[in-house]
Amino acid sequence: MPELPDITVYVEALRRFAGGELLQELQISDPFVLRTVEPAAEEFAGRMLFDVSRFGKRIVLSFEGSLHAVIHLMIAGRLQWREAGAKSLGRTAKASFRFGSGALVLTEAGKRRRASIHLVEGDDGLADHDPGGLEALEGDLGAFADAVTRERHTLKRTLTDPRILSGIGNAYSDEILHRARLSPFRLSDGLSDHEMERLFEAVADVLTDWTERLRQESGGGFPTKVTAFRDEMAVHGRFGQPCPDCGAPVQRIRYAGSESNYCAGCQTGGRILADRSLSRLLKADWPKTLEELEKRKQ
Repeated sequence: MPELPDITVYVEALRRFAGGELLQELQISDPFVLRTVEPAAEEFAGRMLFDVSRFGKRIVLSFEGSLHAVIHLMIAGRLQWREAGAKSLGRTAKASFRFGSGALVLTEAGKRRRASIHLVEGDDGLADHDPGGLEALEGDLGAFADAVTRERHTLKRTLTDPRILSGIGNAYSDEILHRARLSPFRLSDGLSDHEMERLFEAVADVLTDWTERLRQESGGGFPTKVTAFRDEMAVHGRFGQPCPDCGAPVQRIRYAGSESNYCAGCQTGGRILADRSLSRLLKADWPKTLEELEKRKQ
């Protein structure tokens, strides 16, 4: 799922490519992607796109007359820019916003159809789509600590809850926790002042660093390589590969159709966290430390 760095680069590109232009047509290719009835898509034609912004992992296109299109890409949704005159939008196209200079196309691979567009009117309608989490790059340490400790959850869940922190998902939460040297299973209300400060700094460092990397990658063009898995990441999507900091093999925890990646050497003092499915299968044979894991491999 595209997260804050990806969404930020999308927003900046859209401002460059379509900001100030009149929308010629909002075409819905897959009726399922449009989750609202009013206002109708036809009402957006002829209105100028005057702002592009972000609500967490949602992209907001704001048009004249206080009409807004809220795009949630979910896991497989992506945005493409097609130059004016392009004939085919492709089989994965779900919707397109056609401007004079080109078209913004929402695509989604696979059959699960989770990406969505909500068309809303006015500030109140727009506010309904704001999850309300603290903007991770805007609050100070005190505000961050208040948000993190408001509810008692694991750090992994806390970082990815849009009601608590805005724009962080599965990929960058793994990277943040690795940078902070904290276990994904640590409880949010059990951090020392020093650990909270480390987490706060890791959030800022990881999100800022990756936003800048993605800006450089797009080179002023429209982003085309939006993915949650990148070779330069420390732990996310790198199960079994060596941690770039300590060399220990990256571990993973699978749960509810998702997974968390971490380094036992850097984050859990060498302890391997119990994976719900594998630990049930292996029971007493489940390796609890990196040393036990290496002995099993041998």
